Amino acid sequence: MLALAAALLHFRRDQVPGHAYAIPSAANRIVVEVLNGSGQDGMARLGTRQLRGKGLDVVFVGTAPEKVDSTRIILRRGEASAAEQVRAALGAGTILTDLDTLRRVDVTVVLGPDYRLHETGRP
Repeated sequence: MLALAAALLHFRRDQVPGHAYAIPSAANRIVVEVLNGSGQDGMARLGTRQLRGKGLDVVFVGTAPEKVDSTRIILRRGEASAAEQVRAALGAGTILTDLDTLRRVDVTVVLGPDYRLHETGRP
């Protein structure tokens, strides 16, 4: 039993083989949900790729209930620095505070039409 527990602990890593992105460690994790408020298909998926590539833990991707005129980064819980890190990773967005611990995320991102992709069409 001890050998099994030791083996399981040995394989617990931040970078899991076969995963495209590193899994953030619990100490530095910023939990994010990404919503598409731009009206353009696929933006939440692309924003998610960009954020995961920068080490953020995106746990939900979806469509915003309504279109927005610009990208919003909404602090839901924790320190304001979490929202600032998300904005730096996206390169766009206005930071707002609307605390809501029932959402179980640190930051909500609502992508607007100002969110731009690179020339390749990828973040």
